[in-house]
This record gives sequence, structure tokens and C-alpha cells, in this order.
Amino acid sequence: MGIVNRLDLRILRELVATPRIGITELAERLGIARNTAHARVGRLERHGVVAGRGRAVDQAAIGVEVTAFVTVQVAQGRLASAVEDLTAVPFVLEAHGIAGDGDLLVRVVARNTRHLHEVINSVLSCRGVIRSTTAVAMTEQVPFRIGPLLAAVEHDLEP
Repeated sequence: MGIVNRLDLRILRELVATPRIGITELAERLGIARNTAHARVGRLERHGVVAGRGRAVDQAAIGVEVTAFVTVQVAQGRLASAVEDLTAVPFVLEAHGIAGDGDLLVRVVARNTRHLHEVINSVLSCRGVIRSTTAVAMTEQVPFRIGPLLAAVEHDLEP
């Protein structure tokens, strides 16, 4: 499971759900001492497990090693059902409606390739899903970022 334990995962969930939460409120929500919450958050940040107060979680640190992108074809008129079912799969991180060879582009994660097979089968069992193709990510070349976009938008604004 890496360097995190059950309490760390509870903390991460709260940080992701409420990135601006203060340490005192975090401790109260979790029913732990303020000093414990402070120490745990500090350790998670120092080890790079969480950055941006819950906006970025290192998947490998919680035992999730594989990322894949699944292009899903959905039967006509069944998109809402498919999306509803996808939201129930915890290893589906996001899904985007797309134009092109599929209807949805779904980012999934898994513990390993055997588990990835199970996750993909969960996606395929969603109502309305006809077929899928999967591309497994080997490395992350450019991590998610927003700073350059903000700078570009700011640059484009008139003075």
C-alpha cells in the first residue's frame, strides 16, 4: 500500500473533497487530534503523496500503479445510463464525451495489469456500452498542470 495507511486515506479523501479545509476542521471531521492531523498532512506533503492540498494524489503511493485510457462506444440513446454506471466504478477517474471513433474517453487506474482487466470488464458491463479499446499509459510525460494555461490566458487579456 506504499507509505499511507487507512487514516492517511481518510485524510486524503477530505483534502480532495475540500482542498481549502483547515487543519482544525479536518481533525474535527475525522475525530482525531489536531496535532495528529497536522503531522499526517505534513508527512503526506513531504513525501509527495499529496500536493495542492488534495488536488494531486500520487497514485503509486496508494498502491495504484497502472493508468489507462479507454475509448468506449455507447449504444445510441444510452449515454446517460452508461455514465451513471461508470460513476459507480471507483477506478474510473474521469470520463469525457468525445467526437471521433468513440463516445467516451475514460481514464481508469488499476493496481496492476490483472486488476486493469477487471476494471475494463466493469466498464464493459455498464449499461449501453457496446465495446471499448484501451491504451495503457507507460509513463507520464507532462503531468496535469494549470499554471501555464493561467499565464497564457492572463497574457491574452487586454491591459
